[in-house]
Formats: sequence, structure tokens, C-alpha cells
Amino acid sequence: MKANINTKSISGIILLLVFIFWLIGVFWSVEPDTFDVKQRVAATAANQTHVDIPGYTVTSTLILVSETLLDKTGGYLSNDVTPPGVFLDNMPAWEYGALEMVRDLSLAMRKDFSRSQSQSIENPNLMKAQPEFNVNNRNWALPSAESSYRKGIKNLLQYRNELVDPTLGESQFYTRSDNLRDWLKQVEKRLGSYSQRLSASVGSAKVNTDLAGQRNAKQSTPVVSERVLKTSWWKLDDNFYEARGATWALLHFLKAVEIEFADVLEDKNALVSLRQIIRELEATQQTVWSPMILNGDGFGMMANHSLVMANYISRANAALIELTELLNQG
Repeated sequence: MKANINTKSISGIILLLVFIFWLIGVFWSVEPDTFDVKQRVAATAANQTHVDIPGYTVTSTLILVSETLLDKTGGYLSNDVTPPGVFLDNMPAWEYGALEMVRDLSLAMRKDFSRSQSQSIENPNLMKAQPEFNVNNRNWALPSAESSYRKGIKNLLQYRNELVDPTLGESQFYTRSDNLRDWLKQVEKRLGSYSQRLSASVGSAKVNTDLAGQRNAKQSTPVVSERVLKTSWWKLDDNFYEARGATWALLHFLKAVEIEFADVLEDKNALVSLRQIIRELEATQQTVWSPMILNGDGFGMMANHSLVMANYISRANAALIELTELLNQG
């Protein structure tokens, strides 16, 4: 009788723990809301004139997005080694997508936005910040991902302080169209990759166009002229949430660019193109009402959330290509 009671007690405790972990997991998997870039950046400024200094808005937005990545509900989950975080995959995928956008912008700030020309010296704060964001997102010790990313944020804060106080250093931020174009070209590749991966949720035949337009070009390894791409069932939700995290971060960065590069964009008659991209990215952040990511077949009975996301990203990417062409014009 005692053994039976003990077995029931242990089973009950295990079931209770599983239920508690499930509730916590659901709570931690709630994605951060989008925020008003102009309002949040203004709130960080000790002096209202700071927001008018070139670079302050973009740098502040990069800091805010990075801090949200670490301080959102449940904190940073990608490197958790204990329950319930170790069992979650949607939020870690979301974090990785946002982190990739943070890495791209921090690199662009280091090599483009903070330099007037190719022979100019790199900013020492950005030289320290950018590598910190490239620490493996799964690292949990020696160093942990969180500690490295916080060091990166600390260096970004120092860079921003120097932007608003010339006596602290020689930090600069140049709102040039070529600097902006170079970063947007990298964003194009990111969005193109997400679009292809999401579209492969239903499987599709892809013709090899790797060397299209290059008659004499070669590639290292020969590949078939046509192949069928289909995402594994286990990766569908990961791809979806990674793209959702990336577009969440990019949405805020582009809103900062709209403020920071307003004069440049108006001069190129490109402001409306940027606003169209922002509108498409806002659509990627709509509420997902389904308890799971569905993968209906094409025009079948069930929805396909991956294809819907791919549609918004493809449209944003098409508008982004047009924007970079406008910036390239004299």
C-alpha cells in the first residue's frame, strides 16, 4: 500500500512539474511587442538636442533592440540548459533571427556608417562592440552569450556618448547614401534567404540559376540543373519564428533609418519606398492566432503560415531592391 501511495505521489508531482513548466514555457514564448522608435529614443536622451545628432537614433535603436533580446519575458533563452527553457525552440529561433539583424547592423556601423572613406580609422568602441555580438548564441559559459552581448551594448553606449559629447572622443556617424546602400544590400540577402526557406515549406522545383548572366563564370562544385527543395517538418516552425524575429528587429532599424536619413531619402525621392518596406514588415508581426504553425499544401484546405510570411518578406525585399537602386542614382 505504501509503495502504491508513493508511486502515485511521485507521478502526481511529476505531472504537476510538467504542467508548471508548460505554463512557464508558454509565458516565456510570448514575443515582444513592437515599440515606437521615435518615442523610445527620445526617452533615452538626456538632452532633447541629442536626438538631432547624426547617429543617435540608429545607435539607440540598435541598443534598444539588443536589450530587448536579453531582457524580454523569460530573458535570453537560446543557451538555457535547464527546464523549461531547454525544451523551447520557437523563442530561441526568434532570438537568433533578431540577433542576425543586430550583427549585420553592428558590422555596418563599424565598417561604413562611422567611417568617412575606406582609408579612415575604425571607431575603437565599435571595434569592440561588433565582435561581442558574434559570440555563439548557444554559449552558456566562458563566456556566456548574454555577458558578451551586454559588453557589446556597453561599447555601443560609449560610442553614443561620444557622439553627443565631442570632448569624449572623435566618434562620427555619416548619413551618406552609399553607407546606407551597402547595409541594405546585406539586408537584401538576408530577406532573400528567409523567403526561399519559407517558400520551401511546401516543396518546389528550383532551377539552378547560380551562374545566370555570367557566361564564363565557374563554381567550385558541380550541381544538378534542377532540384526539389522542401523544408523538414521539424524545421517549419523554427524557420517561421527565425524570420519573424529578424523582421521584428529590421522593422525597428528601418524606422530609425527613416528618421536618421530623412534628408538623404528625400533627396533621392526614396522616402516613400522605405515606408512601403516598413508597411510590409509590419504585416509580418501580425498576431498568429493558431496554437501551432500550420503547413497546408499550396491551395489546400489548411493555411500555410510559412507561405504567408514568405509573401510579406518577398514584397519587402522587392521594394528594398528598388530602394537601393534609387540610392545608387546620382
